[in-house]
Amino acid sequence: MSIFDEILNENEEALLQRFYKFRSGDSRSTPPLEEIDNGYRLRKEQLLSAFGFNPAARYLIEVLPILGFATFNELAQERNTIFTTDIYKRLSLENVLKIYEKVRSDTDLHAVMQYLLRGRLEKIETEIDSTVNTMIIEKYKTEMNAIYSSGIASIDFAEERLDRQDCGFRALLNEATMIVENRIIPVGEIFFRSSILPQEKQKLLNKGLIPKELIQSRINDKSISADERKVLSDYLRMNRN
Repeated sequence: MSIFDEILNENEEALLQRFYKFRSGDSRSTPPLEEIDNGYRLRKEQLLSAFGFNPAARYLIEVLPILGFATFNELAQERNTIFTTDIYKRLSLENVLKIYEKVRSDTDLHAVMQYLLRGRLEKIETEIDSTVNTMIIEKYKTEMNAIYSSGIASIDFAEERLDRQDCGFRALLNEATMIVENRIIPVGEIFFRSSILPQEKQKLLNKGLIPKELIQSRINDKSISADERKVLSDYLRMNRN
């Protein structure tokens, strides 16, 4: 287990023992936070995220001055800024995935994450739009899959993603399929939406997630687009048995 993982998962007593030796009051010239970073070979952003997303941290008022904060709210604001603005630079993808694993079991942190996700994903998508960096795209796909599979994504989060007018990223991620496979929203509710692109429905079909009676019912709807009708008709023709 990495130092990041240890700090993220330790109980109150273990955290207190880990950080208390760095308290100020002696003749050392190195600031405590910098000394901790160097001692554990963590970046400041990793240290504050691992500690800040550990549910035990909110009770350790003795540790906060050692890290340079007067209150836990101050630390939480710094933690939130790091999480929403860093794009796999100071926090690795593995760090982010471990954070998701941790916060899903804590009611308060899970609620905070619903808010943080919007800002983080917007930042990543803006970066992809401007750079088309394939490494970021692949990490983004992995992160989004973890958001859905780990239980972080709520129904409200999924609905907001499905209702987006700009659906290019949703199609890129095969996000509609993620939502269905993780049983967040039933496939029938998604399949009959005109806001879901024909290519997104094609991926649902290819996964065998749509019963043929629903496909036929959708084809009978005269309001669907020609592109969607072709996708559905071609699928039925190639899967007659």
